[in-house]
Amino acid sequence: MKNKTLLITFGTRPEAIKLIPLIRTLKSSDNFELKVCVSAQHRQMLDSVLDEYEIVPDYDLDVMKERQSLDYLTSSIVTKTGEILDTLNPCAVIVHGDTTTAFCSALAAFYRHIPVVHIEAGLRTKNIFSPHPEEFNRRAISIIADYHFAPTKTAADTLIAEGTDKNRIFTVGNTAIDTLLYNLKCFTSEDIEDIRIEIDKKCVLITVHRREHSELELREIFEAIRTLCLRHPDVSAIYPLHKTPRIRELAKKYFDNIPNIALCEPLNTKDFHFLLSKAYMVLTDSGGIQEEAVALGIPTLVLRSVTERQEGIGHSLLLAGTNKEDILFSAERLLNDTVEYRRLSRASNVFGDGHASERIADILGKLL
Repeated sequence: MKNKTLLITFGTRPEAIKLIPLIRTLKSSDNFELKVCVSAQHRQMLDSVLDEYEIVPDYDLDVMKERQSLDYLTSSIVTKTGEILDTLNPCAVIVHGDTTTAFCSALAAFYRHIPVVHIEAGLRTKNIFSPHPEEFNRRAISIIADYHFAPTKTAADTLIAEGTDKNRIFTVGNTAIDTLLYNLKCFTSEDIEDIRIEIDKKCVLITVHRREHSELELREIFEAIRTLCLRHPDVSAIYPLHKTPRIRELAKKYFDNIPNIALCEPLNTKDFHFLLSKAYMVLTDSGGIQEEAVALGIPTLVLRSVTERQEGIGHSLLLAGTNKEDILFSAERLLNDTVEYRRLSRASNVFGDGHASERIADILGKLL
């Protein structure tokens, strides 16, 4: 009898958030027996999502250590994932996106001739160092993968242009939108942990965490945010801090004494999605939040020089870069220009309609 075991691997909070609906869908399928493996590339932030959605991994590599290097992560994940694959011998390995865990798991599967399924395939900035190392990771996975689940037609066309067999590419939407819409449908509370939105102010949601930001770029971004809030007391900014030590330390230095900037620990997924839905504007360097903001029609400044979510430019996304004056110009335009703000406030399903996981499960059932 053919082995019907699927192994799904991930290691970070964003991967977990996007894979929760697919895990649930595959768990309920009669076509497969699903096994879940986490690398714990990000231990605490990953665990918070697993606890929130009551997901118990079958395998936990537990690789995270303080100030870990990419060299260490790569060797540890490839080796430990390989040991699991030697024992389990699944019919396929599912990886998501562009993390080191995704690349290393795909590589371990490739070494053993086990088919690789790539979710969120085909995203590109065309700059190998931005984001780093994610742009390399997703390009490398595309070479290894047997089946490519692209979130958009643009992503699918990119894969075809790179020489990928079009019969192995499936445009399904992004599972991130599945999670977002599910959470908002279920959310009933008006409170967000210890933070309340001041309804008489414009809520600006901030997330900054990218590894590739230089010290100068971070200072430019933070100086822009600081100046914006000092100039506009009608703004109430909320910044859930990432766990990266250098970013936390610098953020506290810039924002601790600014009365209308609230620093907090990372929110759970449901609370964050509720806060996002109530935001007036978002300032972010996150890829996933770009997709979510477009789905909700929340005007968003992308704090990067390039984005792999080009489909969102002109919907709710503006590419603001990392220069202080450019960020300030774009942010103040959204605060002062009601016509421009309304133009970017229209929700779009360009990144998905909330049913990507169902499509993926159905296609996998036929393929495998």
